[in-house]
Amino acid sequence: MKKILLTSCIAVAIAIACKSGGTTPTNTISIALESKSGSTVTGNATFTEKNGIVTFEAKLSGLKPGVHGIHIHEKADCSSGDATSAGGHWNPTHVKHGKWTDAEHHKGDIGNFTADEQGNATITLKTDEWCIGCGDTNKDILGKGLIVHDKADDFVTQPTGNAGARVACSAIIK
Repeated sequence: MKKILLTSCIAVAIAIACKSGGTTPTNTISIALESKSGSTVTGNATFTEKNGIVTFEAKLSGLKPGVHGIHIHEKADCSSGDATSAGGHWNPTHVKHGKWTDAEHHKGDIGNFTADEQGNATITLKTDEWCIGCGDTNKDILGKGLIVHDKADDFVTQPTGNAGARVACSAIIK
């Protein structure tokens, strides 16, 4: 009986792997950003993890034309009107704030993006520095907050980049 059960389990596992092409499953979170600090900024963001790489894409509107900072913050809490309830930048490795491409940067230091003359913008980033629900406190973005700032990140001012008001916020939760 045990041999038949084991054979059946193996057959089911093979069928599932074949049906999915034998690839690693994709893990996706889609979130909606809400206006904060009296702004009209809104948008949607998606985090998709496949084969150890997280792809982040955000589409925003209602921005002032020009350069804005965007970061992952410590908490999935957008309850305050100015989004300070989301805490500071997510920095589990306790390093200095900087550019995403610098050797030293917060895990939440996504960087800057530019809004067009109509106040629209799209941001895309791929990284192996994040995961979705993996439980690794140095990589897991679940339970964090995504914040869009009014101004550009200067990549120098510690620990925030002097990016100004928090104009949009969303919790990164399933």
